[in-house]
Amino acid sequence: MRRVLLSFAICLGANLPSNAQEGDAAAGAIVFKKCAICHAADTDTNKVGPSLQGVIGRAAGTHPDFKYSAAMVDAGKGGLVWDEATLRDYLHNPKAKLKGTKMVFAGLKDDTDISNLLAYLKQYSP
Repeated sequence: MRRVLLSFAICLGANLPSNAQEGDAAAGAIVFKKCAICHAADTDTNKVGPSLQGVIGRAAGTHPDFKYSAAMVDAGKGGLVWDEATLRDYLHNPKAKLKGTKMVFAGLKDDTDISNLLAYLKQYSP
């Protein structure tokens, strides 16, 4: 009976979703170079795009003194908050995630790059 229970527990554990892939912040700094043309993360300075300092946990379209698209503002009012899952989805294909966004970046296709970028951004978020 113990073997049956142990086997069941092992099978059950194998089917649980794993934690999101942990990223490497140093590697994420390199990925962020693609973003740095339009965004800052280490300062609260808007550029062509809004500052990404504190982006994790922030409602979409709410960084002060930045003129967002109506789609981004509406998404924030509708409850879109930037967390790891929503950022991961957005970074894969911004225009598919949020129709009407002003962001022209095509997206990151490599999940490892996204995980590393998220680790980098976490350093600058509460």
